[in-house]
Amino acid sequence: MAITPADDFLIHQTPYTFDRVATTDRNFYDRYFFNGYRRDGEVYFALAMGVYPNLGVMDAAFSVVSKGTQYFVRASRFLGSDRMDTRVGPITVEIVEPLKKFRIKIAKNKWGITADLLCQARSLPFEEPHFLRLSRNVPVMDYTRITQHGEWSGKFSAGGQSWDLGTDTWWGSRDHSWGIRNVGGRDPRGAPPSEAPQFFWNWAPLNFEDLCTLFTVSENPDGTRWHECGVILKPYPDASMEETAVDHDLRFQKGTRWLESATITLRPPKGKELNIEIKPMYSFLMKGIGYGEPTWGHGMWVGPDEVDGGQYDLAAEAPMANLHVQQISQVTAGRREGIGIYEVILMGPHAGYGFKDILDPAK
Repeated sequence: MAITPADDFLIHQTPYTFDRVATTDRNFYDRYFFNGYRRDGEVYFALAMGVYPNLGVMDAAFSVVSKGTQYFVRASRFLGSDRMDTRVGPITVEIVEPLKKFRIKIAKNKWGITADLLCQARSLPFEEPHFLRLSRNVPVMDYTRITQHGEWSGKFSAGGQSWDLGTDTWWGSRDHSWGIRNVGGRDPRGAPPSEAPQFFWNWAPLNFEDLCTLFTVSENPDGTRWHECGVILKPYPDASMEETAVDHDLRFQKGTRWLESATITLRPPKGKELNIEIKPMYSFLMKGIGYGEPTWGHGMWVGPDEVDGGQYDLAAEAPMANLHVQQISQVTAGRREGIGIYEVILMGPHAGYGFKDILDPAK
């Protein structure tokens, strides 16, 4: 253990210094996620940054989609003891004002991806219900997540193009999650699981002019839910939130497990339900910011101080080889028009939508 700058604050939760967490579980993590999009959805960017104290790794990635190409720069380093040093290679995240303002900086690099962006909260932060999922009574998910909507200013560049966010409306969302979730490669704990792999994940933060919404559902193969929530939020300055019940009707692209369209429903305890129509424009591959990437995945050791970059031609990427995507979507709720993302992972069977095997595509 070592004394760090964080140890000077009155925020300890354990008898240890901040470079040590209370659990020895290898899968403990602490991660930021940010995304942003122009009002018309033509350009999209996202960032992920995480620390893995029991693996000794800190990593981050920033990725941009424009005109059918997804560009990315990613970095990984030895974590060290100072958890408040949120820099990895050229990528930095700064908490300017907790729960209100956040800054992303991508310094010059040989892949030509740079950014200096400020996210200002549009809504109150919402703590989603705690995530807990067990396998043979062992927690494979045990974490907390805060989700919040925002608006962006600043500039960024990728693929020889540059965008000045002061000339258009740019919205987005961010989350901060921490706890236990599989990271750093396969967890080799004892006997293999008796059940076949299955994961049904939906997460959709959406922005409208006069409100923000969040919908998320995770279900078992028979359609029973092990996690769900919804919330309707009024933006600042009259910020408020109302939690809701949720439901979904998903339509999948033939031959894939990506959405063709969807209807999600938010039902507040009082008042009229909100039906939201989702129409995806294109998909952002989450592997571009580390999710499931075989070499540069979250918590993977690639070296003490490494930086990499590249691009994907989205037209050449097979949907069934990229189950984890965020689909940038135009959305409508009655007369309201908005934009946001629908994040989906559907692996394994799901009775409600007719999937029977690990990877059978929609018919």
